[in-house]
Formats: sequence, structure tokens, C-alpha cells
Amino acid sequence: MILLVLAGAFLVGSIPFGLLISKFVFGVDLRQHGSGNIGAANALRTIGRGGAIATLLLDAAKGYLPLYFLLHLFGPFIAMLAGIAATLGHCFSPWLRFQGGKGVATLLGTVLALSPLTALGCVAIYLVCLAVTRVSAIGSLCGGAFGAIGLTLAYGWPGAAYGILGFLLLLYTHRANIARLREGKEHAFRRG
Repeated sequence: MILLVLAGAFLVGSIPFGLLISKFVFGVDLRQHGSGNIGAANALRTIGRGGAIATLLLDAAKGYLPLYFLLHLFGPFIAMLAGIAATLGHCFSPWLRFQGGKGVATLLGTVLALSPLTALGCVAIYLVCLAVTRVSAIGSLCGGAFGAIGLTLAYGWPGAAYGILGFLLLLYTHRANIARLREGKEHAFRRG
């Protein structure tokens, strides 16, 4: 039963909404433009605000909805396992030859289901970091670190384990961004 739940969460997470929106609504393949990522930040650069908001909301929903229901059906432990599965599905989608996005919005959706206050803090940290640095990756990593702290406070050691796993996954998916940051070549949003 647990394996079916995790497989279902993985498959829900694997739906590449950013790519579907960009291709079928805007006639653009996100993988061929900007950073090449299928997430909301590259959607904003490539297809504009409307497409980016839709991508963000749908990617977050595929993390939030499974966890919301599983949390009430099976409790936090199974829900957290499903959250990791959904985020892994987004990052390693079988529909995209096991490639995908960076997992930020999907992971945020899972955090929202587990602890809305922590999710709000993650968004606030992201926005402050983005306003100061203009670099989405820095905001994402700082928000992810805050998420680990908030989930630890909300759930104790299971929340700590979940938050740390999520943050490590973000570090992995942002490894190219981190390398570019070290070289001073990371993509930044223009002011104005």
C-alpha cells in the first residue's frame, strides 16, 4: 500500500506543467530558452508573468494536494515520504527521460501542506533574497534552509529529516547554479 502511495505521488510530481504550458499555450519549449529549466523562474524569463504564475501554482499543487490528503489519511510520516517522492518526480520526470525541474515549487507545495506558517516564511525569505541579489537560486536555497528549520520546529526529528532531505535535494538540483555563482556568471533578473 505504501509503495503504491509513493509511486502515485512520484507520478503526480512528474507531470511537467511548465513544459506543457509553454508548449501548448505559448508554442515555446522552455528547455530551449533561458536557463533551459522547466520551472517558474525560467518561465518568467521566457513566456512572461502569466505563464510563470500558472507554472508556479501547478507545480506547487502537485506537491500540496497529495500531501494534504495523505497527511489526514495516514499522518505526517507517510505524507513526508510522499512529499519526497513527488519532489523527486518533478526533478527526475520519466516523461522527460528522467530530467526535470529543480523542485522548488513542488517542495514548497509539500511544505505548505505540512506547515503553512513555514511555507509563508520560505516565500518571504525567497522574496527578500531575490530583491537583494536578483538571483532566484539564492532565494530558493535560502528559502529551503528556512524550510528545514521551520519543519524541525513543527514536527521534531521527522520534520528535521524531511527538511534536510529537501534542502539537500535543492543543493543537488542547483549545483550548476552554485558553480555559476562562484564564477560570477549566474543568471540574474534585471531591475525594472
